[in-house]
Amino acid sequence: MIRTFYKRIAASAALFTVELVFIWLLFLVCIIVFLYLGREIMAGDKVWLDEAGFAFAASLSSPFMDGFIKFITFFGSGQFLTPAALALIGFYLFVRKHRWNSLKVPVVALGSITLNLVLKYFFDRARPMSPLVEASGLSFPSGHSMVAASFYGLLIYLAWHNVKDVRLRNTLIVGLSIFVLLIGFSRIYLRVHYPTDVLAGLAAGFLWVIMGISVLHRMERVSGKEITPILMEEPAEKE
Repeated sequence: MIRTFYKRIAASAALFTVELVFIWLLFLVCIIVFLYLGREIMAGDKVWLDEAGFAFAASLSSPFMDGFIKFITFFGSGQFLTPAALALIGFYLFVRKHRWNSLKVPVVALGSITLNLVLKYFFDRARPMSPLVEASGLSFPSGHSMVAASFYGLLIYLAWHNVKDVRLRNTLIVGLSIFVLLIGFSRIYLRVHYPTDVLAGLAAGFLWVIMGISVLHRMERVSGKEITPILMEEPAEKE
């Protein structure tokens, strides 16, 4: 009995260490990627990655691919992510009754959108000309990529910590990761963003979700307890 208990503690500690190392590595990689791309954009020179990315996307061009990409890019748009975020907030408020998780959604989503707008105006990069769709606004970093990385990155985090079945959890994590990359690629294929815009957007989005969740975790620990859901609160009994 005692041996089993210690084995479980050791396994949990090992898993926590691996998770922590992975998060820190991802955090550092995202910082390095964003800073490097930002420096290249500020220098005003052409980046070889942009031409290579556009050439690869063009090699895949077909009527079927056009339709598929337009379908995929919809899931990184405000028309989808806004109701999806509201539905997730409602789920954690009224179904699972976990207010800290419900708070993570607007912090990640709204913070990502706000930060993206600030970064766009700071770098002030014009969009490439697209023959497939109309797009307006500035280009660097890609808003679709950044917000998708933040929102679906949050879903990956929630799946990792809440889905008990290992196979289902791993399937969700891999599937969501691929989906984020597809959304990013859709912006390159449609030529509404340069590949460097997309990479920077993905890096900034994952950075934001890591920082947002870390801050909320600290707040949760300081509070010392889970916030009591509204629907679970009961009036104090009169003595």
